[in-house]
Amino acid sequence: MPVSPTLLLICYCFAIAGFSILGGFLPNWVKMTHTRTQLVMSLVSGLMLGVAFYHLLPHSVALIGGPHGVDTAVSWLMLGLIVMLLLLRVFHFHQHDFSQEEGAQHDYHHHHDHQGAHAHESPVNGLSWVGLALGLAAHTLIDGVALGAVMHAGSMAGGLVGIGVFLTIVLHKPLDAMSIVTVMGAGGWSRKAQTSANLVFALMCPLGALLFFFGVDVVADSRNYLVAAALAFSAGAFICIALSDLLPEVHFHSHDRTKLTLAFVLGLVLAYGIGTVEPAGIHLSMH
Repeated sequence: MPVSPTLLLICYCFAIAGFSILGGFLPNWVKMTHTRTQLVMSLVSGLMLGVAFYHLLPHSVALIGGPHGVDTAVSWLMLGLIVMLLLLRVFHFHQHDFSQEEGAQHDYHHHHDHQGAHAHESPVNGLSWVGLALGLAAHTLIDGVALGAVMHAGSMAGGLVGIGVFLTIVLHKPLDAMSIVTVMGAGGWSRKAQTSANLVFALMCPLGALLFFFGVDVVADSRNYLVAAALAFSAGAFICIALSDLLPEVHFHSHDRTKLTLAFVLGLVLAYGIGTVEPAGIHLSMH
């Protein structure tokens, strides 16, 4: 039985918002160890790269078509990579070290030399979370556009369209929400303020996805091009996040290399395998 892309997108949005909210509450419930955090980051970085190269970029090329389809898609990919790199540099918005267990202490000085903007400093300024939240909000809106674009591009194919992008986002959002809540807590903000920021952040990605999915039809003449551009742009953003933000953090830690490498490879394999649950011939159906 075919699955309505609209219904599927709404389900994705609820799941993403739910997991993001859960991530914001986790610091109060569970101690997220350093090793567990690094394993999740390794898995997500592999998944992001795989989704970018196996799904987003091919979808974009197929949707543009024509002799210059590849060139156009790659141009948008590079733009997405550059924009995300600038966001990372301006806001320094990822803070993914939630513990100070032995492995974290061992690599602290080496990691700090490369990632000095991460929130290791103490005490934390009470407004440090604002820059973090702004950067993550921009990032999560781009994630939402990626989800909305891939759902729109495959809306005629049926099946579990967009499952790869969805998994990438839903696995990453809890870490981002934990970052915001952790920095706010270190800055002395109340539990109520942390909860409010967590709820607002959780809605950002679904908002971006729904606005793009339902709003792109307003420009019907340029719809296919805009969807293709959004897919390639998002691929560039995913590649940038994986290669310049997540993987360097993991690489700077000398411990658990085998486990972290296996988690990264698992992410790539998972991204490739997602193609088996997407509709057959989805690339062709986009023309």
